[in-house]
Formats: sequence, C-alpha cells, structure tokens
Amino acid sequence: MDSARIRDFIRLYKSFDDKELKELRDKAQSNGVPIIREDTEMFLLSVVAKAKPRRILELGTATGYSAILMAKAASRYYGTDGFTVIDTIEDWKPRAEAARENIEKSCLSDRINLIEGDAFAVMKKLKDPYDLIFIDAAKGQYPDYLSEAMRLTVKDSVLIADNIFQDGDLLEPRYLARRRDRTIHKRLRQFLDEITDDERLVTSLIPVGDGVSFSVRIR
Repeated sequence: MDSARIRDFIRLYKSFDDKELKELRDKAQSNGVPIIREDTEMFLLSVVAKAKPRRILELGTATGYSAILMAKAASRYYGTDGFTVIDTIEDWKPRAEAARENIEKSCLSDRINLIEGDAFAVMKKLKDPYDLIFIDAAKGQYPDYLSEAMRLTVKDSVLIADNIFQDGDLLEPRYLARRRDRTIHKRLRQFLDEITDDERLVTSLIPVGDGVSFSVRIR
C-alpha cells in the first residue's frame, strides 16, 4: 500500500488540535524549515501521554515546534500531576533565535530551556538523567548521541530517534546512496545496529513519518 496514502489517512484523525502549533507548522513549512511530520507528532504525543516524563532532552530544536508540542501535551495530559521541564539543543544561531522567540510567545520559557551549541558537545556536559530523550539532530552523529544518551538515562527512560529512514535511502544498499550521503547511511545503520543490539534496551522501528526508533530502557 502507498505510504503517502497511509500518512494522509492518519492525518485525518489528528487528536491534538492547537491553533498556535498549526501556525508554527505552517510558517516552518513555508520557510522550508524541517520539523517533525504530522504522523510522527501523533506518535510522540502518545509516548508523552503514557510515559509522563518529568525531564525531557531534545536534540535539534529547529523552530521549537516539537519542544512546544511536548510541553503543551504534558500540561494538557497531566498538568496537575507534576511539572515537565524540557532541555532542547540547537547549534544554528538563527534557528535558535527564532525558537527562543516562539517559546516566549507560547509562555513556556519556564518549562523549555533552550541551549545553543553542538548537541554532542552539550550532552557531554550534562549530568542529571532524563525520562525521555528525543533525537532529531545531525543524522551522521546518531551513534555519538546514543553513547551519551545511555549515560543520561536510567531504567524506564524512553529514547526516540526521528528520520531513521532518510526518505527511504537507508532501505537501499549503501553503494546506491549518493556519494555525499554514504557517510550518513553508514552511521545511521551503525546507530540502528547498536540500538537494537544493546541488551539494556527494548527497541522497535516504527514506520511513521520518515521512520522512528522507539526504545525503552529496561536496565
């Protein structure tokens, strides 16, 4: 069955409508800024609702869309049952500035902490564990992020990585990838090997959006 038709069908049943988020999505799409796809967004919302994370780490802020989404979801689903804090990392200053403005407009500055810098370098400086880590930054660094993510998680923590299919390129042999994409292809395959082989994790690869890995740390 055509995957585009499946995505279109899924979007008909979106359960989290928010005018502010719609405006952010429309603006990002019109400016060519990559944010999570709508079916991926719905999956992420389900994870947040079930896991009830108190501390979230996001790698790759972009416009702040997914951080704002998770903060709003946490407030809506269990706002009276605790307070969720999100640390989100962005290395490109123009996007960080736009994200900070969007976060302030959303009145979520007390919940979302934007950190400017290289995600891997910032991760190495972090100490306290997170309940959920959402990886959506440089694909060639996914194995590096994983090594630090394991240090920054504990039993029952959740780890999600977006865009693992690379628009289908990862499904093909490496030699068929464009030369400039072969390193990313190799590193993403390495990430998937490591995340599925690690006995501390139970991992599923979910065919939503551009592919998502979903892992629960069991020890």
